[in-house]
Amino acid sequence: MSRTTWTTSTTEDLLRLHAPQVLGALVRRYGHFDAAEDAVQEALLAAAGQWPTAGVPDNPRGWLIRVASRRLVDALRADDARRAREEKAAALGERLASGPDRAPREDDTLALLFLCCHPDLPQPAQIALTLRAVGGLTTAEIARAYLVPEATMAQRISRAKQKVRGVSFGRPDNWEARLPAVLHTLYLIFNEGYTATSGPVLQRRDLAGEAVRLTRAVHRLLPGTGEVTGLLALMLLTDARREARTGPDGDLVPLDEQDRERWDKAAIEEGVALITAALAHGPAGPYQLRAAIAAVHDEAPSAQVTDWREILGLYDVLVRLVPGPVERLNRAVAVAMVHGPAAGLSELDALEGDLGHRRDAVRGHLLERAGSRDEARAAYEAAAAQTLSLPEQRYLRRRAARLRP
Repeated sequence: MSRTTWTTSTTEDLLRLHAPQVLGALVRRYGHFDAAEDAVQEALLAAAGQWPTAGVPDNPRGWLIRVASRRLVDALRADDARRAREEKAAALGERLASGPDRAPREDDTLALLFLCCHPDLPQPAQIALTLRAVGGLTTAEIARAYLVPEATMAQRISRAKQKVRGVSFGRPDNWEARLPAVLHTLYLIFNEGYTATSGPVLQRRDLAGEAVRLTRAVHRLLPGTGEVTGLLALMLLTDARREARTGPDGDLVPLDEQDRERWDKAAIEEGVALITAALAHGPAGPYQLRAAIAAVHDEAPSAQVTDWREILGLYDVLVRLVPGPVERLNRAVAVAMVHGPAAGLSELDALEGDLGHRRDAVRGHLLERAGSRDEARAAYEAAAAQTLSLPEQRYLRRRAARLRP
């Protein structure tokens, strides 16, 4: 055992790092997703109780695999309803004795992500199962993040597990076709953490941080995949502004009013380096283009000198690849910054698709810039009535109040 002094938080970080790899190793070796997850949780609890005082093993991942494997084999043997599997459990025990400390395959985490993002699962289930199995969040934590009862989230996760029962573990043969679903799931988790769709706080930092951590893991396994690199760069460049996005009271601070000295310079440097390297190798995908746009914002010393022409050019390429309403809405803002608010409003009027409160919020901003105070106030008030985010409501109502006679 290592004699290094480890704090409780250090142990928790180490356990979170290894948990998905250990779970992946057990599912690959033994199957039984539910039972394997329970065994891993027991091993993590054992480690959390022993390591801070006894010291961390020289091979912590191997220690966790060995303990979890023993718990899993014991559980299979003790289950009266599975007496028919006793022979199989004995065989598993022999495999355990032959090499329990063997390190799992490098891509077990990625294989687990592919399993959680199985195409037969609906998107909410993919997100929930990813956060539970790969992220290590408890059911209660996931339920709180998405503002649903814990029982509802438990049912969602349970149904997802039942759906993937019997699915072979490992990187699927068509993994390249499935990778976009994995990246999209991570992107959605990050977006919900960066700007919560509802509730009393603007940001849920645990979700955003978990999305960055998991995307880093995918990037380590697929470093030459441009869209993986682009997504990681996008997250870093966006999350770099986190500390400046809210004031002392937790209210929203828009990008052009943020104190850029509070931005995370190290995250910006890393993100810029990643996207620069990715763009140098082949055509850019949507995540790379979004990251490039974020880089232009982050590298501008002030809002006034932001290169909006470059941003508009990037959006022109992006909407050809992803002609979605959100992308086109963001492009309308860029058009307004380059060609004036009237041109932006014209683009906005041509938009179709569900944009929720965002359409009216952007309309209010462009009308205010155009000097149409009464119409801008009405648009801000309409946007505030639609959003479920309390910080966004307060921000939009303040904007409206400023325009009252």
